[in-house]
Amino acid sequence: MARIFITGSADGLGQLAAKQLVNEGHEVVLHARNDARGKEALAAVLGAHSVLTGDLSSIEDTKQLADKVNQLGTFDAVIHNAGVYQASGDLIVKVNTLAPYILTCLVKPPKRLVYMSSSMHTGGQPKLDLLATDFSKISYSDSKLHDLILAKAVARFWPDVYSNAVDPGWVPTKMGGAGATDNLQKGYETQTWLAVSDDTDAKVSGSYFYHQKARPYHDLADDINVQDEFLKICEQLTGVKFHIL
Repeated sequence: MARIFITGSADGLGQLAAKQLVNEGHEVVLHARNDARGKEALAAVLGAHSVLTGDLSSIEDTKQLADKVNQLGTFDAVIHNAGVYQASGDLIVKVNTLAPYILTCLVKPPKRLVYMSSSMHTGGQPKLDLLATDFSKISYSDSKLHDLILAKAVARFWPDVYSNAVDPGWVPTKMGGAGATDNLQKGYETQTWLAVSDDTDAKVSGSYFYHQKARPYHDLADDINVQDEFLKICEQLTGVKFHIL
Protein backbone atom coordinates (compact mmCIF):
# COMPACT_ATOMS: atom_id res chain seq x y z
CA MET A 1 0.00 0.00 0.00
CA ALA A 2 1.26 3.45 -0.93
CA ARG A 3 0.37 6.83 0.62
CA ILE A 4 -0.52 9.35 -2.06
CA PHE A 5 -1.52 13.01 -1.98
CA ILE A 6 -3.33 14.41 -5.03
CA THR A 7 -3.90 18.10 -5.58
CA GLY A 8 -7.09 19.16 -7.32
CA SER A 9 -8.83 15.88 -6.55
CA ALA A 10 -12.34 17.26 -5.94
CA ASP A 11 -13.27 16.57 -9.55
CA GLY A 12 -11.91 15.72 -12.99
CA LEU A 13 -8.81 13.63 -13.55
CA GLY A 14 -7.64 14.09 -9.97
CA GLN A 15 -10.83 12.60 -8.59
CA LEU A 16 -10.73 9.71 -11.08
CA ALA A 17 -7.11 8.98 -10.18
CA ALA A 18 -8.00 9.05 -6.49
CA LYS A 19 -10.88 6.61 -7.00
CA GLN A 20 -8.66 4.15 -8.85
CA LEU A 21 -5.92 4.31 -6.24
CA VAL A 22 -8.39 3.83 -3.38
CA ASN A 23 -9.92 0.86 -5.20
CA GLU A 24 -6.43 -0.63 -5.49
CA GLY A 25 -6.04 -0.41 -1.71
CA HIS A 26 -3.81 2.64 -1.42
CA GLU A 27 -4.14 5.37 1.19
CA VAL A 28 -5.18 8.53 -0.64
CA VAL A 29 -5.35 12.05 0.75
CA LEU A 30 -7.46 14.39 -1.33
CA HIS A 31 -7.19 18.14 -1.85
CA ALA A 32 -9.81 20.79 -2.48
CA ARG A 33 -9.68 24.57 -2.49
CA ASN A 34 -12.17 25.07 0.37
CA ASP A 35 -14.19 23.19 2.99
CA ALA A 36 -17.33 22.89 0.85
CA ARG A 37 -15.39 21.37 -2.02
CA GLY A 38 -13.58 19.16 0.46
CA LYS A 39 -16.83 17.66 1.69
CA GLU A 40 -17.87 17.02 -1.90
CA ALA A 41 -14.53 15.33 -2.60
CA LEU A 42 -14.83 12.97 0.36
CA ALA A 43 -18.38 12.09 -0.63
CA ALA A 44 -17.27 11.32 -4.19
CA VAL A 45 -14.18 9.27 -3.32
CA LEU A 46 -15.41 6.70 -0.82
CA GLY A 47 -12.54 5.22 1.15
CA ALA A 48 -10.22 8.20 0.86
CA HIS A 49 -8.18 8.75 4.00
CA SER A 50 -8.92 12.46 4.36
CA VAL A 51 -9.05 15.77 2.52
CA LEU A 52 -6.83 18.83 2.93
CA THR A 53 -7.98 22.28 1.88
CA GLY A 54 -6.03 25.17 0.45
CA ASP A 55 -6.57 27.74 -2.28
CA LEU A 56 -3.69 27.29 -4.73
CA SER A 57 -4.30 30.76 -6.17
CA SER A 58 -2.96 32.10 -2.85
CA ILE A 59 0.76 31.76 -2.20
CA GLU A 60 0.19 31.87 1.57
CA ASP A 61 -2.62 29.31 1.40
CA THR A 62 -0.38 27.02 -0.62
CA LYS A 63 2.38 27.31 1.99
CA GLN A 64 -0.14 26.43 4.70
CA LEU A 65 -1.31 23.47 2.64
CA ALA A 66 2.26 22.16 2.58
CA ASP A 67 2.30 22.31 6.38
CA LYS A 68 -0.95 20.32 6.51
CA VAL A 69 0.53 17.67 4.23
CA ASN A 70 3.65 17.39 6.37
CA GLN A 71 1.57 16.98 9.52
CA LEU A 72 0.34 13.70 8.05
CA GLY A 73 3.89 12.41 7.62
CA THR A 74 5.82 11.43 4.52
CA PHE A 75 4.02 10.31 1.38
CA ASP A 76 5.13 7.75 -1.18
CA ALA A 77 3.85 9.87 -4.04
CA VAL A 78 2.49 13.34 -4.70
CA ILE A 79 0.48 13.98 -7.86
CA HIS A 80 0.43 17.66 -8.82
CA ASN A 81 -2.83 17.41 -10.71
CA ALA A 82 -4.51 20.76 -9.97
CA GLY A 83 -4.66 23.29 -12.76
CA VAL A 84 -6.68 26.02 -14.43
CA TYR A 85 -7.13 26.53 -18.16
CA GLN A 86 -9.30 29.41 -19.32
CA ALA A 87 -8.27 31.94 -16.70
CA SER A 88 -6.28 35.12 -16.23
CA GLY A 89 -2.51 35.04 -16.47
CA ASP A 90 -2.33 35.81 -12.74
CA LEU A 91 -4.43 32.77 -11.85
CA ILE A 92 -2.64 30.54 -14.35
CA VAL A 93 0.78 31.40 -12.90
CA LYS A 94 -0.24 31.01 -9.27
CA VAL A 95 -2.09 27.71 -9.69
CA ASN A 96 -0.24 26.02 -12.55
CA THR A 97 3.32 27.28 -12.02
CA LEU A 98 3.91 28.54 -8.50
CA ALA A 99 1.73 26.15 -6.49
CA PRO A 100 3.53 22.99 -7.71
CA TYR A 101 6.85 24.74 -7.05
CA ILE A 102 5.89 25.74 -3.50
CA LEU A 103 4.53 22.32 -2.63
CA THR A 104 7.56 20.58 -4.13
CA CYS A 105 9.89 22.71 -2.03
CA LEU A 106 7.97 22.56 1.26
CA VAL A 107 6.41 19.09 1.36
CA LYS A 108 8.70 16.34 2.64
CA PRO A 109 10.12 14.73 -0.52
CA PRO A 110 8.16 11.62 -1.50
CA LYS A 111 9.55 8.71 -3.47
CA ARG A 112 7.66 9.80 -6.58
CA LEU A 113 6.44 13.10 -8.00
CA VAL A 114 4.01 13.40 -10.89
CA TYR A 115 3.41 16.76 -12.58
CA MET A 116 0.51 17.41 -14.93
CA SER A 117 1.67 19.02 -18.14
CA SER A 118 -0.11 19.08 -21.51
CA SER A 119 0.65 18.60 -25.18
CA MET A 120 -0.03 22.34 -25.40
CA HIS A 121 3.30 22.92 -23.63
CA THR A 122 5.00 22.52 -27.03
CA GLY A 123 3.38 25.80 -28.08
CA GLY A 124 4.61 27.57 -24.96
CA GLN A 125 7.80 29.38 -24.06
CA PRO A 126 9.50 29.77 -20.66
CA LYS A 127 9.09 33.59 -20.79
CA LEU A 128 11.16 33.81 -17.63
CA ASP A 129 11.58 37.59 -17.85
CA LEU A 130 7.79 37.97 -18.00
CA LEU A 131 7.26 35.36 -15.30
CA ALA A 132 9.34 37.60 -13.06
CA THR A 133 7.53 40.80 -13.97
CA ASP A 134 4.14 40.39 -15.66
CA PHE A 135 1.91 37.36 -15.04
CA SER A 136 -0.65 38.67 -17.54
CA LYS A 137 1.66 37.69 -20.39
CA ILE A 138 1.91 34.04 -19.30
CA SER A 139 -0.37 31.61 -21.16
CA TYR A 140 -1.68 28.19 -20.23
CA SER A 141 0.81 26.64 -22.68
CA ASP A 142 3.67 28.51 -21.00
CA SER A 143 2.57 27.25 -17.57
CA LYS A 144 2.45 23.66 -18.75
CA LEU A 145 6.01 24.05 -20.04
CA HIS A 146 6.90 25.42 -16.59
CA ASP A 147 5.53 22.21 -15.03
CA LEU A 148 7.74 20.13 -17.30
CA ILE A 149 10.76 22.33 -16.50
CA LEU A 150 10.06 21.83 -12.80
CA ALA A 151 9.76 18.05 -13.20
CA LYS A 152 13.05 18.01 -15.09
CA ALA A 153 14.83 20.17 -12.51
CA VAL A 154 13.64 17.97 -9.66
CA ALA A 155 14.82 14.88 -11.53
CA ARG A 156 18.24 16.49 -11.91
CA PHE A 157 18.65 17.69 -8.33
CA TRP A 158 16.84 14.93 -6.42
CA PRO A 159 18.32 11.67 -7.76
CA ASP A 160 16.51 9.51 -5.18
CA VAL A 161 13.05 10.73 -6.31
CA TYR A 162 11.24 9.65 -9.47
CA SER A 163 10.03 12.93 -11.00
CA ASN A 164 8.04 12.90 -14.22
CA ALA A 165 5.52 14.93 -16.19
CA VAL A 166 2.32 13.71 -17.85
CA ASP A 167 0.22 14.75 -20.81
CA PRO A 168 -3.24 13.33 -20.03
CA GLY A 169 -4.51 14.09 -23.50
CA TRP A 170 -7.57 16.10 -24.48
CA VAL A 171 -10.14 14.31 -22.33
CA PRO A 172 -13.82 15.05 -21.59
CA THR A 173 -13.58 16.61 -18.14
CA LYS A 174 -14.91 19.97 -17.00
CA MET A 175 -11.62 21.49 -18.15
CA GLY A 176 -11.41 19.58 -21.43
CA GLY A 177 -15.05 19.97 -22.38
CA ALA A 178 -17.62 17.52 -23.70
CA GLY A 179 -16.12 17.57 -27.20
CA ALA A 180 -12.75 16.19 -26.12
CA THR A 181 -11.72 13.14 -28.12
CA ASP A 182 -9.03 11.37 -26.06
CA ASN A 183 -9.69 8.33 -23.84
CA LEU A 184 -10.74 9.50 -20.36
CA GLN A 185 -9.49 6.37 -18.59
CA LYS A 186 -6.06 6.63 -20.18
CA GLY A 187 -6.07 10.28 -19.15
CA TYR A 188 -5.74 9.41 -15.46
CA GLU A 189 -4.16 5.96 -15.60
CA THR A 190 -0.71 7.34 -16.39
CA GLN A 191 -0.80 9.40 -13.20
CA THR A 192 -1.68 6.40 -11.05
CA TRP A 193 0.80 4.16 -12.86
CA LEU A 194 3.68 6.56 -12.23
CA ALA A 195 2.60 6.97 -8.61
CA VAL A 196 2.54 3.32 -7.58
CA SER A 197 3.60 0.89 -10.32
CA ASP A 198 6.62 -1.37 -9.96
CA ASP A 199 6.91 -1.62 -13.75
CA THR A 200 10.43 -0.84 -14.88
CA ASP A 201 9.08 1.73 -17.33
CA ALA A 202 7.39 3.63 -14.48
CA LYS A 203 10.42 3.70 -12.19
CA VAL A 204 12.27 6.36 -14.15
CA SER A 205 12.87 10.07 -13.73
CA GLY A 206 12.88 13.11 -15.95
CA SER A 207 10.49 11.73 -18.56
CA TYR A 208 7.38 13.13 -20.22
CA PHE A 209 4.58 10.56 -20.61
CA TYR A 210 1.44 10.23 -22.69
CA HIS A 211 -0.65 7.10 -22.10
CA GLN A 212 2.18 5.35 -20.25
CA LYS A 213 4.64 5.92 -23.07
CA ALA A 214 7.56 8.36 -23.03
CA ARG A 215 7.05 11.03 -25.66
CA PRO A 216 9.10 13.86 -27.20
CA TYR A 217 8.74 17.27 -25.58
CA HIS A 218 9.87 20.91 -25.78
CA ASP A 219 13.69 20.79 -25.88
CA LEU A 220 14.05 23.90 -23.68
CA ALA A 221 12.87 21.79 -20.73
CA ASP A 222 16.27 20.08 -20.79
CA ASP A 223 18.24 23.35 -20.75
CA ILE A 224 19.84 23.48 -17.30
CA ASN A 225 20.24 27.25 -17.53
CA VAL A 226 16.50 27.56 -18.10
CA GLN A 227 15.83 25.19 -15.20
CA ASP A 228 18.13 27.11 -12.86
CA GLU A 229 16.68 30.49 -13.82
CA PHE A 230 13.15 29.15 -13.44
CA LEU A 231 13.90 27.95 -9.91
CA LYS A 232 15.54 31.28 -9.07
CA ILE A 233 12.55 33.30 -10.26
CA CYS A 234 10.07 31.06 -8.44
CA GLU A 235 12.07 31.57 -5.25
CA GLN A 236 11.97 35.34 -5.74
CA LEU A 237 8.22 35.29 -6.35
CA THR A 238 7.29 33.00 -3.46
CA GLY A 239 10.01 33.43 -0.86
CA VAL A 240 10.45 29.65 -0.91
CA LYS A 241 13.83 28.14 -1.74
CA PHE A 242 14.36 24.93 -3.67
CA HIS A 243 16.89 22.76 -1.82
CA ILE A 244 19.20 20.31 -3.53
CA LEU A 245 19.05 16.88 -1.92
